[in-house]
Amino acid sequence: MTILIDDAGSGDILWGVVIGAYRPETDSFIYDIIDVSFFKNELYNERQYLQEAAKISIKLIDRLGILENEKIQICQGDILNEAAKALIEKFGEDRIERTRIEGRAQELVEIAYTDELRNLGYEVRPDRTDKWGKNFWHMYDWVKDDTNRIKWVKTGFPNLKRYKLFQNL
Repeated sequence: MTILIDDAGSGDILWGVVIGAYRPETDSFIYDIIDVSFFKNELYNERQYLQEAAKISIKLIDRLGILENEKIQICQGDILNEAAKALIEKFGEDRIERTRIEGRAQELVEIAYTDELRNLGYEVRPDRTDKWGKNFWHMYDWVKDDTNRIKWVKTGFPNLKRYKLFQNL
């Protein structure tokens, strides 16, 4: 048995980041969210989202109930670096593997993230992961249409400061 951990949304400007855990043998999937507040100002600059990803990852493993000698495969993305360290500390290096997460695990975490975006009222581009540039502008325009939506933007991203919409935040 194996548990796969992946993330979705870390490169998008909207909302937080979904961290999901999936056990293929039972088709069990659960997730939690790094709140968008971790991607604003001081929390972002202090990289507190990395610690939050670690807390969430451990919590997800605990909720799934890791089995004796069960392996954990965790995505290689930077946002999960501290999570991998925390999992190694808790479960041992021989049970943790950094790898590329694909297939159903990746699909489920992406669906969870896009469902969360839809809950905000944002309609996700079907090609969002294939066309990052167009995805950025689609999200940007959606926020620009109603600036009350800025509360859902990862305004700590340094590159956003070059856009007038985000300069005074």
